[in-house]
Amino acid sequence: MSDPISHAAKASAPWWAKAMVISGSTVMVIAGGGAIATQVGVTLVNNSVNQEDLLGDQRVVTEEGADIEGPLNFLVLGTDERVDAGGLARTDADIIVHVNEDLTQVSMISIPRDLYVEVPSGVPASATKLTEVFAYSEDWGESFQNTAETITHLTGIQFDGGAIANFEGFLDMVGELGTIELCPWHDITSIHTDKTFPKGCAEYDQDDALDLVRQRYGWDSDEDYANGTWGDFGRQKMQQQAIKKILERAKEQGYATNPAKAVNLLNSFGDALTVDVGGHNLLDMITQMRDIDPNEILSIGTPSSEGNFNGTSYVLIHEGTDEQVAADALWEAIANDTLNEWACEYPEWLSGDSTPDCTTTTVPVDGATEEAESGTETAG
Repeated sequence: MSDPISHAAKASAPWWAKAMVISGSTVMVIAGGGAIATQVGVTLVNNSVNQEDLLGDQRVVTEEGADIEGPLNFLVLGTDERVDAGGLARTDADIIVHVNEDLTQVSMISIPRDLYVEVPSGVPASATKLTEVFAYSEDWGESFQNTAETITHLTGIQFDGGAIANFEGFLDMVGELGTIELCPWHDITSIHTDKTFPKGCAEYDQDDALDLVRQRYGWDSDEDYANGTWGDFGRQKMQQQAIKKILERAKEQGYATNPAKAVNLLNSFGDALTVDVGGHNLLDMITQMRDIDPNEILSIGTPSSEGNFNGTSYVLIHEGTDEQVAADALWEAIANDTLNEWACEYPEWLSGDSTPDCTTTTVPVDGATEEAESGTETAG
């Protein structure tokens, strides 16, 4: 692995904020971001977000200053370790952010924190839960690279950039925006505060929003098990929902068209945001992806389910099952930039309210392909 990167205060950041930045959705970009970025200035944008070499030799090699061309894959990791916590940490969110070839659509693929994975480095074990893989070193750069290598081993996907975050940044983001709308699909009582969040859409301030998106054990109803939103799968769905809702609210409030507000939002990331865009300029990355619409972000859960291995509970991609077929097809779809087609074939693994329009999407049919007629559709 490459030279260690100190953890320090700026090694932590909100993974959802990073998902926005890295996927080109950093609020000031959502509509007409190029013009605003020009007004704000390269230095201010670049200095507003912490940038580090997170991936080291796990990054796809790109020439310094080369044109930004899709498709692109970023690894976004989230931890609830606090700034300056130091020591070993674990991840609560592991997301592949895929940007399509023409840099107009983003897909977020959540990998379960408890997924049983083989670890090429053998640290902290030759095979363990994905959440444990980050506990490679007290240096979070090395830990990030260990996780990236493990996910590449699982999926075959290599990464163009990445980000690391903690939940503190989420507080700052929502605090800047005031409130965001979140929509739990049934009542859920917080294990942290005993507060009950009712079913349906409501406005939440930063404290309640943080509390809600951190819930894991409350997603345990018959409905959750029937729909695949139990436990960490439910938390993943709420986290992905939070990303989209933050983007939508920022757009509503004019962060995309007001340079001063855009700078305020970037500054609200503070030391809670660290990204790695490799040899690319962050401003170029943002402006190149200005056509991305947060309402069309495709949210995908890794095909898997609860299981037991050697007496320990894990999430498993069970061999020889439809899960393995769908998971193998998912990794191939990321590599081939055909996630819309995959989503049409395996809609049961979509975890958000956006779907491609499958009337025009080419899907595999008995080894061949079949194509229908129209464009893209977003529900909700």
